[in-house]
Parts: sequence; structure tokens; C-alpha cells
Amino acid sequence: MLTTLRIKNLALVADLTLELQPGYNVITGETGAGKSMLIGALNLALGERADRTLIRSGSDSCSVEAAFDIARLRAPLQSFLEENGLEPCADHQLILKRSFTSSGTNRQFINGSPTTLNILAALGEWLVDIHGPHEHQSLLHPARQLAILDAFGNLDAEREAFADLVRRRAALDAEKAALIVDEKTYAQQLDLLRFQAGEIDAAQLQPEEETRVEQDYKRASNAAKLLQLSQAALDVLSENDASLLTQAGSIGRTLQELQRVDASAAPLLTLHEQAVAALRDLQAELSHYSDKTDIDPARLQQLEERLNLIHSLKRKYGATVAEVISFGEEARRKLQSLEQRDAELGRLNAELQKLEAELWRAGQALSAKRRKVIPQLSKAASKQLADLGFKQSRLDIALTTLDATDPAFHASRITHHGLDTLEFQFAPNPGEPARPLRAIASSGELARVMLALKTVLAAEDQIPVLVFDEVDANVGGETANAVGEKMKQIAQKRQVLCITHLPQVAAPASAHYLASKQTKGGRTTSEITLLNAKDRVIELTRMLGGQTDAARKHAEALLKG
Repeated sequence: MLTTLRIKNLALVADLTLELQPGYNVITGETGAGKSMLIGALNLALGERADRTLIRSGSDSCSVEAAFDIARLRAPLQSFLEENGLEPCADHQLILKRSFTSSGTNRQFINGSPTTLNILAALGEWLVDIHGPHEHQSLLHPARQLAILDAFGNLDAEREAFADLVRRRAALDAEKAALIVDEKTYAQQLDLLRFQAGEIDAAQLQPEEETRVEQDYKRASNAAKLLQLSQAALDVLSENDASLLTQAGSIGRTLQELQRVDASAAPLLTLHEQAVAALRDLQAELSHYSDKTDIDPARLQQLEERLNLIHSLKRKYGATVAEVISFGEEARRKLQSLEQRDAELGRLNAELQKLEAELWRAGQALSAKRRKVIPQLSKAASKQLADLGFKQSRLDIALTTLDATDPAFHASRITHHGLDTLEFQFAPNPGEPARPLRAIASSGELARVMLALKTVLAAEDQIPVLVFDEVDANVGGETANAVGEKMKQIAQKRQVLCITHLPQVAAPASAHYLASKQTKGGRTTSEITLLNAKDRVIELTRMLGGQTDAARKHAEALLKG
């Protein structure tokens, strides 16, 4: 659900933080008070293109921030964030932020991570459905309509199984395409892969080899200096008249004399013996190091050539020796596949033929189930439409299924959704032909059709936030009461935000907000406040036509339901 919407410097809004509630939220107010600015701000947060003229006069920038509680969101949000390099949600909170300046600079963030408008818009399709004269009307898209039919008929498992078959077919097609090349290209690929695999195989690389070779090369290239330094250390330690061990002998004799005079000096003699032993150990290790340090030009050349080979292979095939080895293994696999091209093509063609048959069986079975579900959805939606004032209207659902015998058919037309395309069609008046929903001109009609469908699909639809604007266009009387009840009914499953001028639509809401204009310091600002029970009566009374006793009693009666 949408928990918080903060707007800064957007049109008449200076700085507004709106805390929204679960269930049915309604926004009312005089025309021009800023009700629709709420939807405009939400659209901006969901990736709509920014209009710089909306920046509040006197300001250089505008920002909108929307916070969503996604604890119950069924969409694969976590994987979406990971795939797009975005920060995960903390405490089930998803934060969308959008800002733009008068100079044209746009910035957008998801959980604090910079992102693009396209990613923001893609995410918005999972979060909010806005109905009215605005965008985000997902029910207008045939692909979305097909998904709704499947959800209504509990066909999601069959739909996903079909999509898996399509993905498997695409993978086999890709393998086949890699093998089907002209002879010249085929020969070039063979030569290249043979060279790459042979060059890497001949090197006989080991994963940790580079570090060892570099260390050996460094020692070999500095052998003369290492030998000189070790010999110099041995000279100081033991090989001249003033060596440390010679002087240590003199110190030992002095300490023995000291012990004879004072027995308590015995520990000093022990320490001396330990020091001499350490010096002799050092002498032995130095002698060993010096003996194994060999000035060998041939060995140095060998190490240099090995190191150059490793660096050359890394430049061609990977940043590390492990990557070079992996590249070689993949080259050998591709080479083997190409060398066995005819047999591999035969195998792929057989698998594709088998998969195509399975694909058609699954697609036709899914189409058959969809055709059984269509009358049920159409009947349920038409009943809801009757409650909303369309007494003799009907909602038709046209399903078209691909036919493999059609000369115009091509396998590429099969999508992950099945063999079908679908179109919701609406006939508002008797004697009129049904037309696609997207062709309906009246936003009021369209919004009520959407409301009817949303009522039917409230349990199945996965979009958690529904926004309705102008659902009360050309509506009154009992139909207005029905619209309000539909809103309340949908809000049992989803969070609903509704902008309305009708008290019958506003009264059933669990949270009522008032949009108003205030003038302070010569500047006009729009504000939206949550009304308490007393203020709700006052606002509904205004909406009913005036502050009269009759209007107030009517408002109180509406609130009591």
C-alpha cells in the first residue's frame, strides 16, 4: 500500500506530506483546490514525463517522494531490484523519489539508488493502477486483459507452464541458429576455435600458477644481488675476526668469570647461550639460502618466457588465469559441437519438433479453458455494470486463437501468454455494437467499467493500489450510492484512493481527506488534510449543497450508512 506521499514545489503545493491509510481513502474539495495534483504527483513518482511548467512559481526545482509498504506485494520485487542494481527494501518499505529542475535536470531514485525513468515506470506497473483521464490504465492493454481472464479462471499455472515451453523452444532455436551458418563462416569458426582451444591447452595453465611464476622470476632476476647480500650477512655473522659469533665467544668467557665471582649471574650466562644458539641457527639458514641462490640465465629466461605467455593469454582470453582456463573449456565445447554439426542439428530438430507438438497441445488446452471462463467473467462484470447505472449494457470478451493452417501464420507470433489474443469490448447502450475498451471516449464511462471489473477481480488482481478519478462523472442518485459501495468492497482487498465530488461516493470511505486552497503572505497554496468525524459531516454537508439542517442530517445519515 501507499503509506506516504510527499510533494514539494509542485504547482500550488509548497510542501505537503500526506499519510495515507489502508482501505478506502477519499479526497474531496472545491474545483481547483488541488485534488488532482495528488494523482499528478503520484504519476511523476511512477515515471511519467515531467512538465517543467508545473514547478511552483519562485522555485527552481520540484520533488515527489512515495513510500510503499510492500510486505504483501506478490510481484517478484526483490529479484527486480537485484537485476537492476538497486538497493533492497528495508523493513518492507519501498521508497520512490523523483525530482526535476527548471533547467531540465531530472533525477529519480529507488531506495536511494539512482535509476532510470523506464525502470521506475516498470516498477510502477506492479504498484499502482490509476483510472480516469490519466495513465496507468493497465486494463486497457490486451495483454493485461488476458492476464486478468487467466487470474479470474485460476489458469496461472497452465499459463506459466506454456511460457516455460516457449522459453525452452527459444533456447533450442538459439542453439540451432549458432550452428546454421554458411560454409565459409563455418570454416572460419572452426579455425578460430581450434586455434583458441589449442593455444590454451598447449600452455597447460594452473589456476594459481601466475603468482608462483612471478615470485620465482623476481628471485631469479635478482639472484646476483641476493647472493651478495646473503654473503655479506654471513661475513658479519661468522666469517671474519670481528664477526658476531667471535665477539659472542669473548662475551661468554667474560660472563663465565662473572659467574665464578657471583653465582647469581648464572641467568645471564643462560641468556648468552640462547643468543649464541639463535645466531648459529641464523648462520645455518643463511648458508642454506646462499647455497640455493643460483645465478642461472637459462632459468631466468625460462621464467620470463612463461610469464610473457601467461600475460599474452590474459590479454586475449580473460583478466585472470582462471578466466583463461574457463575460456579454453568453453572453446573446446563449442568446437566439439561445431565438429559434430550435422548430428547436433539432427538432435536439435528432433527436440524442436517434439517441443512444437507439446507447445500446440498445451496452447490449445489453455485456449479451451479460457473459452469456458469467458462467459463467467462477462456475466459477472455485466452484473456489476448494471449496479453502476449501465442497466442494459454488456461486456463482451473477444478471443482470437492462432491457427497453424493459416497462410499468414508464423511461429514467432506465439508469445509466452499462449496462442490467444483478447480484447474486452463494451456496449453501454442497447442496439449499439460493442467496442474495445480503449476506444471508449467518455472517461466517466471508462472509469465505471474499470470499477466493475475491479470489483469482480478484486480477489485475483495483484496491483495493490487503485486510484479512481472522475468515476462519478455523469452519475447521480442510486448509481452514486452503488459507486461508493463498490469502492468500499474493493478496498477490502486493495488500498483505494478516490477523488470525487459526490457525497454518496465519499461517505463509505474509511479515511476522508479535504483539499483546500489557503492564501498566506500573498501566496496561494494547496493543502490536503485528514478530516475527523466532525469535519467529515461539515464537508459532506457542503457537498450536498449547503450548510442547512437538512443537508447536515443527510450527511450524518450517509456516514452512518
